[in-house]
Amino acid sequence: MNIILFGPPGAGKGTQAKYLVKKINGFQISTGDILREEIKRDTDIGKKIINNMNEGKFVNDEIVNSLLKIHVFDPNKKEKLIFDGYPRSLSQAKNLDILLNESNQKIDHIFFLNVNKETIIKRIEKRKILEKRSDDHLDTILKRYYKYLETTKPVLDYYSKNSNFHEIDGTMDIDQITSKIEAFLNV
Repeated sequence: MNIILFGPPGAGKGTQAKYLVKKINGFQISTGDILREEIKRDTDIGKKIINNMNEGKFVNDEIVNSLLKIHVFDPNKKEKLIFDGYPRSLSQAKNLDILLNESNQKIDHIFFLNVNKETIIKRIEKRKILEKRSDDHLDTILKRYYKYLETTKPVLDYYSKNSNFHEIDGTMDIDQITSKIEAFLNV
């Protein structure tokens, strides 16, 4: 089973992805984690990524798509992918369709965690204290949030027509969100 979790920064995608990894024995494909790993390894791509992240910009699709392809074509991860924060743009969504088609896979469920700006700010301020993430500064978060709204609206329109698209109120408690997801998965 392949799943997409999408929503604004701080919506709880990572939390739900970690739960789903255990529940369906899957693999969390977090573009944020993949990008942070490139930064940690101090690669040329990592240096480009850190500049974008510090400015509150999304990393360009070409970089993200090339890093993602490795995971989609990994035979150990086939039909066990949980996309956390990808796709973020219409071109990424179309790229994912191509990669899945080429690897003979499909998306089984798409979960949109819909959260308002105030909830996101509270969550990210808490996450900054708990996880000490370098990209969790309020001004950076607000830039990412507005950029998310701008670039993800077409993705929302693209997926919301699908019968496997599910919008979930992301302001609910973690357990309530998990229960909603479980009900759609029938697990």
